[in-house]
Amino acid sequence: MSELTFMERLLDGTEVEWKTLKEVAEYSKSRISFEELDDTNYVGVDNLLPNKEGKSSSSYVPKTGLLTKYCINDILIGNIRPYLRKIWHANQSGGTNGDVLVIHPTDKKINSRYLYHVLAAESFFEFNIQHSKGAKMPRGNKAKIMEYVLPIPKPEVQTEIVRILDTFTSLTTELTTELTTELTTELSGRKKQYNYYRDQLLSFEEGEVEWKTLGDIGQFTYGYAAKAQESGNARFVRITDINANGKLSPDDKMYVEMSDENKKYILKKDDLLMARTGATYGKTMIFEEDYPAIYAGFLIKLSLDKTIVNPRYYWHFAQSDLFWDQANKLVSGGGQPQFNANALKQVKLPIPHAGDTDKSLAEQARIVSTLDKFDALASSITEGLPREIKLRQQQYEYYRDLLLSFPKPEPTSNAA
Repeated sequence: MSELTFMERLLDGTEVEWKTLKEVAEYSKSRISFEELDDTNYVGVDNLLPNKEGKSSSSYVPKTGLLTKYCINDILIGNIRPYLRKIWHANQSGGTNGDVLVIHPTDKKINSRYLYHVLAAESFFEFNIQHSKGAKMPRGNKAKIMEYVLPIPKPEVQTEIVRILDTFTSLTTELTTELTTELTTELSGRKKQYNYYRDQLLSFEEGEVEWKTLGDIGQFTYGYAAKAQESGNARFVRITDINANGKLSPDDKMYVEMSDENKKYILKKDDLLMARTGATYGKTMIFEEDYPAIYAGFLIKLSLDKTIVNPRYYWHFAQSDLFWDQANKLVSGGGQPQFNANALKQVKLPIPHAGDTDKSLAEQARIVSTLDKFDALASSITEGLPREIKLRQQQYEYYRDLLLSFPKPEPTSNAA
């Protein structure tokens, strides 16, 4: 028997009461400090807000797109800020930093874990946002939140719904742990393999290569100094957008408006950018996207002579020890390292068969083709884990919505 048929049978003919949240639960009137908490009144969440880097300020709560679990003592807790889209279920296995708000079931017919799943649904967030206050930093309306109408089936049905949904949640957690361990090991092996072949392919016999300084074969331009915006018609590529693999991160995008003033900073495919300051100095990115983008002031664009250098050949070189051994000697500054254009000009790049342009570019293309394959293998692992987790989350959301899709009663008519 299929899972869907079982669910249909589970819900078929189920008696459901529809009640407002305030009829079955209470929302704490004020925040509660850590010192006031005990085993029967253990709550937490409102202090756990994302910081400016978009990460949670507490190690207890991982950042997710729609839903975050946080466990303390069988009490449901929720952040009243709807733009954070987070609901936690509490049990005593966790801890909190205090200063929090709580929703606590008052009706003994309500399974708190069932209530958690109900309030984690998209419909609750839509209701919350609809009645929120403010625009840029909206806050939920406590009085309106407690008017949210929810289905309450018999306790045994609630228990079965919780069992099914918790199974999906548990499977997602187990899958994440297993895949993370497996893929991290595999990724480490592939990176070692890539590093080995990169170093081999960039090592030339004497007479086969000429070392040219970047100052002789390229030009360097500092980026556009502007404030990043939440919206705009061009992505604003910042120093923090270069990930550990020398690629543009797809997360935490910021934007600017294109104009006559900044059009010279527009990126083209295979453009090279390098971080010139801070802890990430020297980190080099190749732009592989097809959308409009402008690079920021703490980045340097490398415009290398393409009749001499294949941009992807240089990008692979910039990930190698051949580059970093030079960069670490050329960097200046102490607490805030600087690797400006004057330093970059002194970096030497090995050019194979420098006296024969066609032969040189052909050899660079051969090296790039080989190294790109290793890079693609590593990238497929890096991208695979978040994709699998997202699919599991979507599976959970699908069955949650299915299990909570009780038919609402027809409104009674007051007509005579």
